[in-house]
This record gives sequence, structure tokens and C-alpha cells, in this order.
Amino acid sequence: GLSQYSSDPRTEWDLSAYSTRDQVLEAMRNLRYKGGNTFTGLALTHVLEQNLKPEAGARLEAEKLVILLTDGKSQDDANLAAQTLKNLGIEIFAIGVKNADEAELKQVASEPLELTVYNVLDFPLLSSLVGRLTRVLCTWIKEKSNKENADIPVNTGPQLSPTDLKISAVTSKSMHLTWSPPLRPPKKYRIVYYPSKGGISKEVVLDGAVSSLQLSNLTSHTEYLVSVFPVYDTVVGDGLRGVTSTLPLSSPRSLRVSELSHNSMRLSWKAAQGATQYLVLCSAAPDGAED
Repeated sequence: GLSQYSSDPRTEWDLSAYSTRDQVLEAMRNLRYKGGNTFTGLALTHVLEQNLKPEAGARLEAEKLVILLTDGKSQDDANLAAQTLKNLGIEIFAIGVKNADEAELKQVASEPLELTVYNVLDFPLLSSLVGRLTRVLCTWIKEKSNKENADIPVNTGPQLSPTDLKISAVTSKSMHLTWSPPLRPPKKYRIVYYPSKGGISKEVVLDGAVSSLQLSNLTSHTEYLVSVFPVYDTVVGDGLRGVTSTLPLSSPRSLRVSELSHNSMRLSWKAAQGATQYLVLCSAAPDGAED
């Protein structure tokens, strides 16, 4: 579904309007840009009252996601309207363009902000977000679907959900996770992690008395999405989510040049930990072809 807004929100099409990808793309091609003011709070209220109703195609069992795209600071209270949606279990992703207020985007969006807030300098740059945003959204929905397929009810109450996920001791191949357990200890935890740019999802199951985990054998210089779910006998608590990148592999240091002649030089450096080979590239300065 899609609504466009300025000072007055307008529903372009409801969730039930189209049933194929091609129909949605055709509707996008025929969409006319709506200029005007930026009343984001009014727009979010419109989405809640008009677009997320069963008569507009919203399914009661489906995960509710709202993607806000804005190029300016709201002229009304966007935070209050956003909080109303979030209190009802609706997740908000905020994308800013040009003159968007990043502080406002972070207020409006759901946690964790590393996954739900995006900002680009101009409209053509939005294309650079499509891949990552698609993966994040699909994974978000998939996690919820997995719970439904297992016929396990989801409980988002503070008694059954952990808090305060911290990711520390990050290296090129590992990271350490800790979290605060819920008031009622779970039977076990499911920890799911995977590269944000696509890759195989891996899972670790821990005893409910444990609230930390060392993830090892990771890929260097890679952004990972991490989710922690508490599992009870008949209930799965709401999950914690985080995002962190592993460090690049260690680099050689202290490059020195010696034994210079008219056609040769000797290079030496301090070794990079774990390196099995080195690639040395040389080119004529400043803009010569690479040798």
C-alpha cells in the first residue's frame, strides 16, 4: 500500500489493491509527485486510521511495517503519532532525503536504529539503499513468520523479553554478545545471525540461564545482523536485534624504503598477523600507470 502526503495525506492505493509485482510497478510508474508542506505526524495518523484497517487489506496475523520517506522536517508532532503506531506493535522504518531532520528520523523509527534509519543526500541515491533495506525488511518479516509457523504465540511483555543487547570485543572473526535477561527466565535462547548483504543464516541455542555468547568463525570486514529470542514452553518473547561489523583483517605496518638505485628499491614492513601472502603494487607517481 502507498500513501503520499504534504499538508493533506492521500492514499494512492490500499494493501488490497494489487496482487502482483507487475501491477505494483505499473502503479509506481503512474504515480504523480505531490508537492507541498511536510506534516509527517498527520501522515502517520492517516496510515494508522486509513491504510492499516482490515477493510483496506490489512491482515490481522501479518506483521505491520511502515516505511516513511521524507525530504524535510515535520511541521507537526511526528514523534507523538509515531509512538502511537509503535505502541500498537507497528514497526516504522524512516528514510530521509536532502533536508530531512536526522534527529527526527531517529525519534520516529523503531529500535534498533541501525536497522531502521537511513539518510541520503538526494533522491537518485535512494537506489543505493534498496538492496540492504529489502534484506532487512524481508528478514524482519521472516523471523515473525517462523514464530507463527511454529504455532508459538509471540509475547512482547517486559516480563518475557530480554533487554539491553550489547555487542563488544569485536575482532575480524568474532564478537561477544551480552543482554539483560527478562524478569521470568526463559527455557532457552535462540540467537540468529547472518551477514546483512546476504549469506547463510546461522543459529545458536543456549540454556535460558545464560545471557552471553561468543560468536566465532565470522567473515572479516562484514556487517552482521544479530537477533536474540527467549523461548518458553508455550511462548516466544520479543527478540532483541543489533547490527555490528567485524573488523578488517590486520594490515602490514611501518613501510620502509631502502637501497634505492636508478631502477630498484627495497621495501620492508612489519608483518600483518595471520597473513600468508602479500600483494605489492607499484605505480609511477602521481598518476602513472600501475606496474
